[in-house]
This record gives sequence, C-alpha cells and structure tokens, in this order.
Amino acid sequence: MSIFKGLGTVVKHLLEDPVTISYPEVERPVRERFKGKHALKRYDNGLEKCIGCALCAAACPADAIWVEAAENTDEERYSPGERYAKTYEINMLRCIFCGYCEDACPTEAIVLEHEYRLSFTDRRDSIYTKEMLIDAPPDGVPETPQKVEPGAFDRAIPDMENPK
Repeated sequence: MSIFKGLGTVVKHLLEDPVTISYPEVERPVRERFKGKHALKRYDNGLEKCIGCALCAAACPADAIWVEAAENTDEERYSPGERYAKTYEINMLRCIFCGYCEDACPTEAIVLEHEYRLSFTDRRDSIYTKEMLIDAPPDGVPETPQKVEPGAFDRAIPDMENPK
C-alpha cells in the first residue's frame, strides 16, 4: 500500500509548476534585509562619507576591516571632517556579513548592498580596497581630492539639505 501512496505523491507533484529558477537567465530579487557586497558612499557634493574613525573595524567581530586614517587639508579635501580613510580594506574571506560595520558607522559611509556575486579565485582578489568599494561621484561633481576654500568644512557631516 505504501508504494501506491508514494506513486500518488509523485504524480501529484508532476502536475504542479516547477519551483526551480534558472539562475543565469532569471534572477530572483533578494530580500530587503539581505546583506551583500559592501559599498562606501559619498555625499551629493562628491566628498566621501568615511571620516576614517575606524569604528567599523572595531565593531567587526571577524576582524575583517582595516582602516588607516590621514589628515584632510584645504588643498586636498577627501571628506568634510578633519580626517579621511587613506586606506580602507575589507578581507572578504573573513567577513561574515553581520552588518555591525554599517551599524557602527556614525556617517553611514559603509553600507551592505544587495550585490551577491562575490566570486574570486585568488586570495589577493578577496581583499576589497577603497577604490573597489567607493561609489562614483554624482554626474557633474568632481572626484576627490577636491580643493576647497579655507574653513569651508568644520564638521564631519556637511550642512546639506538631505545628507543621505
């Protein structure tokens, strides 16, 4: 009798639509809370949001983030604060995608986006540098470093209409 029950289950599922998705041709959208590839964000004026405080590195339980800070000058302005991240590296082999880095960031500079294609064949390729992570500046806005007037930036977050 159990053989007929098993065959009945097979026939029942043969008549249903398949649930398998052909990945390269069809991509299923990820969930809203999915944490994928990291990205370093910029302000609307092209300056980097990262101020080199290294709170993201301190919050990382896997010790996957390395931040080296340097001083901003009015001739070479990278971020609105006193410092900027001269070196920003994430070792993706160590990262556990917990999101603590984006929770710890006071300027919301590091964000885990919805990109899930993170393959590499070499250990050196698994270390994402600042140049790989930082977003391009908006259209018509100069790249960093920028030359600014003395005293133009005295706060880590600039006075903007909508800094996000």
